[in-house]
Amino acid sequence: MKFGVIPGYYAAPVATADYAAGLASAAEELGFESIWPVEHVVMPEEYTSVYPYSPDGRMPIPDADVPDPIIWNTWAAANTKKLIVGTAMAILPQHNPLVYAKALASLDQLSGGRVILGAGIGWLKEEAEALGTDFRNRGKRTDEYIEAMKTVWREPIASYSGKHVSFDKVKCNPRPVQEGGVPIHIGGHSQAAARRAGRLGDGFLPLGGSIEELDGLWKVVEATAKEHGRDPSEIELTYSGMATHDFALQVEQAGAQRMLIASVEPDLESAKRALGEFSENVIATLGDA
Repeated sequence: MKFGVIPGYYAAPVATADYAAGLASAAEELGFESIWPVEHVVMPEEYTSVYPYSPDGRMPIPDADVPDPIIWNTWAAANTKKLIVGTAMAILPQHNPLVYAKALASLDQLSGGRVILGAGIGWLKEEAEALGTDFRNRGKRTDEYIEAMKTVWREPIASYSGKHVSFDKVKCNPRPVQEGGVPIHIGGHSQAAARRAGRLGDGFLPLGGSIEELDGLWKVVEATAKEHGRDPSEIELTYSGMATHDFALQVEQAGAQRMLIASVEPDLESAKRALGEFSENVIATLGDA
């Protein structure tokens, strides 16, 4: 199994150059395969939307620095040699798909093909409204955006016609290093997210729910993939959770190819120590050789 790190937005200075470079370098040196910053463009002072990953429905980092994940990943990639840079999650319907396809392809070129786009539809209605996007149709727009992005990555001269995005005979260069384009892993722990992963995703990344729920969601991914003529074995499963050997073993036994842990330490040196302990206790025994 492969292992990735989510930066410590709760307490650490994630937005600083030294922390970003240091955490990425330490992750690579300690055997982690990837690093996964999150995204929020703005955080409303007041909101009624329910955060789906905490019991009280409130986001735990309302005032934290949350740098743009593509720019942050560019810095991380520049300070490492093989570390994969992902997102957990980019809120795809808040972006212009062609502009975002260009940015991701550019980073894939600069990093030598080390980019994964973890993409979700977003939970925060007030953020979507502040950005001038329609929260109600975000799922349908996400589907089209994924198809449109894959089209410009795949086709030298690309055309796409949908309800929410359309273009005719355009070139979007550079194209990604990775054959077929930047892999897109669908985030979310709903059945709708699982179906989206089965239809369109290169991976599935549920950030919430239990291991038992994961099995049911993965069955939805597999069934949907088969309905659309896709091979489910080509869709990668990533799960996140507690940084313990026992939990990692459960994730591996559930069929995941990757596990993400969150760095929650307040400074770089303590983060390095915690990652080192995880590497020694978990990656050394469960990690891919």
